[in-house]
Amino acid sequence: MDRASVNQASRDAYWRRNLRILAILLSVWFLVSFGCGILFVDALDNIRIGGFKLGFWFAQQGSIYVFVVLIFVYVGLMNRLDREFDVDEQPRRTASSGGSA
Repeated sequence: MDRASVNQASRDAYWRRNLRILAILLSVWFLVSFGCGILFVDALDNIRIGGFKLGFWFAQQGSIYVFVVLIFVYVGLMNRLDREFDVDEQPRRTASSGGSA
């Protein structure tokens, strides 16, 4: 295998992993926002948080909080994936740099 095909295989693997991460995180967000806020609202309304029905809370607040948490989870997962495939944006120290950044 030549270098170009190895690079293309690496890019394809990186993209597949990226799409898998996106699909999982978007599924979680869909389940929380649409599922808990609309589909399962009647069952969740039997539980109260701070005086508010849980279904109402998910529809108004919960999906927003989950979305913000998912942003941070995505950043962490993508930073790890970038380091794994050596495409991260962190500057590399070399022996010739004298150890100063």
